[in-house]
Amino acid sequence: MKKRQMGTKKIRWKKVLSFLLFNLVLAAVLAPFIVFWGPFGAIKVLAVGSIETSRHPQVVEFFLSDEKISEIMHTYDSTGAAVGLNVESSKVVSDPSLGITIEDIKGQNFKGKVMLIKDPTRVKVAVTKEIGVAGERLSDFVKDTGAIAAINAGGFYDQNGKGNGAFPDGVTVHNGEIVHNNVGNTAVNLVALDKNGKLLMGNMTADDIGKKNIQEAVTFGPNLVVNGQPAVSGDGGWGIAPRTGIGQKADGTIIFLVIDGRQPTYSIGATLRDMMNVFIEYDAVNAVNLDGGSSSEMVYNGKVMNKLWNVFGERYLPTAFVVMPK
Repeated sequence: MKKRQMGTKKIRWKKVLSFLLFNLVLAAVLAPFIVFWGPFGAIKVLAVGSIETSRHPQVVEFFLSDEKISEIMHTYDSTGAAVGLNVESSKVVSDPSLGITIEDIKGQNFKGKVMLIKDPTRVKVAVTKEIGVAGERLSDFVKDTGAIAAINAGGFYDQNGKGNGAFPDGVTVHNGEIVHNNVGNTAVNLVALDKNGKLLMGNMTADDIGKKNIQEAVTFGPNLVVNGQPAVSGDGGWGIAPRTGIGQKADGTIIFLVIDGRQPTYSIGATLRDMMNVFIEYDAVNAVNLDGGSSSEMVYNGKVMNKLWNVFGERYLPTAFVVMPK
């Protein structure tokens, strides 16, 4: 009798496990269809924007046409570039001797860090020592250059599928010299600093480096604030993700911004409009988006200041903006 009961229990457990496994598989199969074609507009915009601008855009491109992706990512363009985020901030570091201030910031759906650097001429571009082989961690950039602080900078292209930050994308400049260029003399959105530490942004070619006295530059975008005016339409069409950006005040102060994301219980992330609003709150006259996602990081005094979402820790990067000692 006991054997029969035990056998019956085993059969029941097998049925329960089979039922659960079936439902898990079914949910996994149906999830993309519900997200990409379902009636939940906000979820659709969030998912498509985040995936399309991540390292794996092929995921969403498998399910949707280029036209449909563009339509979804520009759903809120007609709403305009609203400002007035009312970011809450509190000082974490204030060192007048170094001319650096770091503040915690908090928006509706995100948390992050803002670093203010009084002397813009101290901000330089650091480039991986092994271009074409591997990138470096941000903390290593700081150690190698003797810098005080740093954020990640430009994007990278991946020739061999390793995703190791070996090749900085676009035009990269350090100390007035082009150290890497994979676009020839094609115009790209440069994020540059001239010899006076003025932040320059916009479509420029390699020939413009000398003409504009550019000393440091990476390639990325889009621009967020241009000559004191909002430059983002709607939510920006890039979804919600960890973000990094650089801006400048009228007095020359450089603004580093890093926003954490993909951590639902801590910080979901920011749209490009969120970033723009933060820069406007900090009186930026010019500001631009840098590489984000798992690259987003801020280091100060040898310590990672933000909360990385990548379980593997710091990502290997091709470039960084570093703050050198006085």
